[in-house]
Amino acid sequence: MIRTEGVADVTEETFEREVLGSDLPVLVQFTADWCGPCRQLAPVLGEIARQEAGRVRVVQLDVDRNPGVTVRFGVMATPTLMVFRAGEPVKSMVGARPKRKLLQELADVLAAA
Repeated sequence: MIRTEGVADVTEETFEREVLGSDLPVLVQFTADWCGPCRQLAPVLGEIARQEAGRVRVVQLDVDRNPGVTVRFGVMATPTLMVFRAGEPVKSMVGARPKRKLLQELADVLAAA
């Protein structure tokens, strides 16, 4: 799994507690070791995790090692970014993007936090 400072790993065993049970909104990157765009996105997510700490939590889930969660939420491509609030998915985005664009897409989530 791609390691990024500030971005925690979640698994099928920890997803319920770490994502669905979180008090903060959670941005989940559905990723894979073989995914080039996922590697490009990793430093962007690390920066957002540091910059927006206290307003959103950023985690990643390996789709190959955690197929149950991947199928449950209909993830068909990597990277898929999904925002969960109060245990429910509220936003989904597919593909890598620059930090500025991602922050614009997350503005409504961050404003509510």
